[in-house]
Amino acid sequence: MDGQIYAQPVELQNVLVPGKGQHNVVYVATENDSVYAFDADGKTGNNANPLWHDVFINPAKGITPIPSSDVGTMMIYPQIGITSTPVIDMSSGTLYVVAATKENGAYLQRLHALDVTSGAEKFGGPVVIQASVAGDGWGAINGKVYFDPLRNNQRAALLLANETVYIAWASYGLEDVHQYHGWAMGYDARTLQQLGAFCTTPNGKQGGIWQGGGGIAADADGNLFFLTGNGTFDANRGGLDYGMTYVKISPSIGVVDYFTPYNEASLSGMDMDFGSGGPLLLPDQSGAAHPFLAVGAGKSGVIYLVDRTKMGGFNRSQNQNLETIPNALAGHALVATPAYFAEKLYFGAANDVLRILQITNGLIVSTPIATSNVDFPFPGATPVISANGSADGIVWMLQFNSNGGSQGYGGPGTLFAFNPVTAALLYSSDQAGRRDMPPSSIKFATPTVANGKVYFGTASELDVFGLLSQRASTSEAHLGAN
Repeated sequence: MDGQIYAQPVELQNVLVPGKGQHNVVYVATENDSVYAFDADGKTGNNANPLWHDVFINPAKGITPIPSSDVGTMMIYPQIGITSTPVIDMSSGTLYVVAATKENGAYLQRLHALDVTSGAEKFGGPVVIQASVAGDGWGAINGKVYFDPLRNNQRAALLLANETVYIAWASYGLEDVHQYHGWAMGYDARTLQQLGAFCTTPNGKQGGIWQGGGGIAADADGNLFFLTGNGTFDANRGGLDYGMTYVKISPSIGVVDYFTPYNEASLSGMDMDFGSGGPLLLPDQSGAAHPFLAVGAGKSGVIYLVDRTKMGGFNRSQNQNLETIPNALAGHALVATPAYFAEKLYFGAANDVLRILQITNGLIVSTPIATSNVDFPFPGATPVISANGSADGIVWMLQFNSNGGSQGYGGPGTLFAFNPVTAALLYSSDQAGRRDMPPSSIKFATPTVANGKVYFGTASELDVFGLLSQRASTSEAHLGAN
């Protein structure tokens, strides 16, 4: 690739590419502001000859990714381009992606709508992302808080729901230097018109929607759910600030309900973000007293189970959500998104093992039913489940190797596969020596499992794993036995 891959690859099957026939396609976005489309089965194309390739920069005209030094961050280094995971509208054949650029001294973020078959811009795009809301919080000017395309980190994956593309922002973890707020915005999927903008702390500070790269979640009624990090909270007093909160908003981006831990002030003071991990909405729990559930956890390692129809609000004496489990993650911080499969929850907290928890009668059993014998250093890992319906489940996880550095990339990582009931190790990319070893790993990278293959990004290439008997002809594919 031409840059680091922080975004999760996305895959679409049976795409008719003009002049190149029908393909299963994997789409990859990089920090060099590129989007690539490759044959997902390795049958044709390599990094010199993808099915198509879009690039949103032009250095000769002063258009580049944002240099990390301009933000003063090592979290994403040395450049910031496309960081979040794109989303595909299969009904219109459109891939949506947000790209950040520096253009002759100006900083911009744009929403692109790309034809999945060719990469051509659609719907009059791209559109420049701008927003302001009334408020007197950090950085306010004349009673308004403005979206900052330089300081706001578009890390959370994009969401397509209600025929709307939803986008969320946090910061680069530099709150001691830069004033920032969390933002969520919605854009019409067919016109790219902005439909609404929500600032998490218009009269306060911080409240980023970061979620370790996990996206906003949507329920069957189109309601949206996200978690915020450290920041001002005053919603219990009629205010508009929702730091350290599990927020439910309507499709038109207005707050419907929320849950905030009773100790939010002390958590914020200790940098123990609630929103360091992504939201998980569970399938309806038939027969349970509370069938519509959502799970969240953060740096404190506490798991919170909420009823999506009555989340619990705030009480300064005790939590009023459905269930609070302080020690389920043994005190380890969750900076990833949990997974669900067959009435079980899967957590990959930082500096911890894979933990599998049972759900019974709509409640979480606090003691894990199984743990892996593999440790995942900071930041842990987001588990991804592959299965044939409710059978043949496999838990896939990527291990990041920082090599002792502070950047978002490090030494060779490891792909693991686990049994979804016992957490027994089924496969490791290390088991065949260097044959299947990925190159420099990326913090928060998450695998995509589709069509019998596992795809994930690294600091330099897209890696594809599959059965040895299905070995692709391209040397770009790293293949291991399952």
